[in-house]
Amino acid sequence: MLQVSYIRDNREEVLARLAVKNFKQTELVDEVITLDDDRRSTQNRLDSTSAEANSAAKQIGELMRTGKKDEAEQIKAKTGAWKEEIKQLSEKLNNIEQQLHQKIVLLPNLPHSSVPQGKTPEDNEVVLTNGDTPALPENALPHWELAAKYDLIDFELGVKITGAGFPVYKGKGAKLQRALITFFLDEAEKAGYNEVSVPLMVNEASGFGTGQLPDKEGQMYFVGQDNLFLIPTAEVPITNLYRDTILKLDELPVKNTGYTPCFRREAGSYGAHVRGLNRLHQFDKVEVVQVVHPDVSYEVIEQMSAHVQGLLQKLGLPYRVLRLCGGDMGFAAALTYDMETWSAAQQRWLEVSSVSNFETYQSNRLKLRFRNAEGKTQLAHTLNGSALALPRIVATLLENNQTEKGIKIPEVLVPYTRFEWID
Repeated sequence: MLQVSYIRDNREEVLARLAVKNFKQTELVDEVITLDDDRRSTQNRLDSTSAEANSAAKQIGELMRTGKKDEAEQIKAKTGAWKEEIKQLSEKLNNIEQQLHQKIVLLPNLPHSSVPQGKTPEDNEVVLTNGDTPALPENALPHWELAAKYDLIDFELGVKITGAGFPVYKGKGAKLQRALITFFLDEAEKAGYNEVSVPLMVNEASGFGTGQLPDKEGQMYFVGQDNLFLIPTAEVPITNLYRDTILKLDELPVKNTGYTPCFRREAGSYGAHVRGLNRLHQFDKVEVVQVVHPDVSYEVIEQMSAHVQGLLQKLGLPYRVLRLCGGDMGFAAALTYDMETWSAAQQRWLEVSSVSNFETYQSNRLKLRFRNAEGKTQLAHTLNGSALALPRIVATLLENNQTEKGIKIPEVLVPYTRFEWID
């Protein structure tokens, strides 16, 4: 959530940066400023009236103690009007604050100055490309056919049990999933992240804190009877560990990692680009989350990007890094890098990770602060990244490593899978 004071003091800059995100409801900026003007003036009137009433109460007490009852009664006769005015002003202030909140939560985060202009994924900036495209045999298959051939994943059985987008992993397919999860967690631990195991459902306050609500409400599975949401990513519960928290300066950076299943209602279009593991409603992911000092957050996002790239390198997957344009960025992000792996069988890039810096957008909603060197509280910066999301990693591993003999397991995973081939 943007800070009202920043919007007031930097109106033109706010409008210019919102334009980079192709945000159309720019009238909200002036509505927020107008409501804040009303809030300030109402607060001043309330403070003034309350001070006058408090002063009168002291006078009444003093007059009664000195025997000046008539004068005390004259002042006391005015207190009813003050009480009524205070009541009305308090109600007005509460109403204004509610309106202000409802408006400001509709404003997305402001993009960093490095974010390119653009409206669609085609406008994203390719930062780097790494690795060689594998040469596959002539009869190479896409991963959904490989999954059927080697009995690794049963998509139809998942449809029977739940519906489309809920696959069943079997045999070596299930073991490969488990191996990847453990490998990613081990690598995160080596990088200094503390592993946490968090709930898979969150309340509304948690969804609001990280920006999923109200922006992505339609994409989340809702448990109506209990007013809870299934998590779309571990980012939500892990970041909310620090909601309403004031950290000490020497506690920064906070680095946590966690594995969770993730649940997303988002509907996919039809065609090969959403077949198999390309887009699911339930999938596994290891997340890395940091809470850092604002002065270092843009160094940290580069470090987090390098961590994800290191995982892809160890898996032997060709990849590229994209800096997302304003129109393709998430609502709460100030800067996002996407990592995509090359699917040799499908001949297309598949997104496998997003790493984002939210600056103070989430921490303002979360009331997540730290006490700086001067002893004053200050909003922290939050960052998160997929390290990694499994479905498309599995897809590209199966496709890119297929041979006439079978599917070769990357060497780094063999200690986890305890097999070298799927055949």
